Amino acid sequence: MEHKGFTIWFTGLSGAGKTTLAREVEKRLRARGMKVEVLDGDVVRQNLSKGLGFSKEDRDTNIRRIGFVCKLLTRNNVVAIAAAISPYRDIRDEVRREIGNFVEVYVDCPLEVLVERDVKGLYKKALAGEITNFTGVNDPYEPPLNPEVVVHSDRESVEESVEKIMRKLKELDYLPPAPEDVYSEEEAEVVEERLRSLGYI
Repeated sequence: MEHKGFTIWFTGLSGAGKTTLAREVEKRLRARGMKVEVLDGDVVRQNLSKGLGFSKEDRDTNIRRIGFVCKLLTRNNVVAIAAAISPYRDIRDEVRREIGNFVEVYVDCPLEVLVERDVKGLYKKALAGEITNFTGVNDPYEPPLNPEVVVHSDRESVEESVEKIMRKLKELDYLPPAPEDVYSEEEAEVVEERLRSLGYI
């Protein structure tokens, strides 16, 4: 049975864990036989959005491009997973309206934790004034007002956050049953016993 397409949109500050979560959710969905594509903000910038800067206009153009690809994938029954900072609420809401089947996941992490993590050293540079237009330091980030899911990557494990997202997808009826969802443990044992008595296993 073909599943319906939808978009999972991860938003949050740089280093909050969007890509890590996107990749884990992708694995879970593929295990259910679903077609999935991940659009990572950094990768999209190198390909679809080469030449764009970090002004509000350029950021909006970048997000619209990601949204356009997600819309095409969703329309063709593919699950599109976008992991992009997407700092401005109005453009995220515009993309939501365009796509329709849209699940917004806010990856919340306090700035002080991100500065501590700072693998690429970008926050330190931004705080020192070496990088301008850096979201969360000298450029605004507008958190979603009503996201479908909020995960707290400073205090939840990746596993806990992924579970939270999967529960919401199930609740919204976006998931086909997983193999283990088909029977309860007791029912599975009865079926197995019956097949054994018939000599099938």
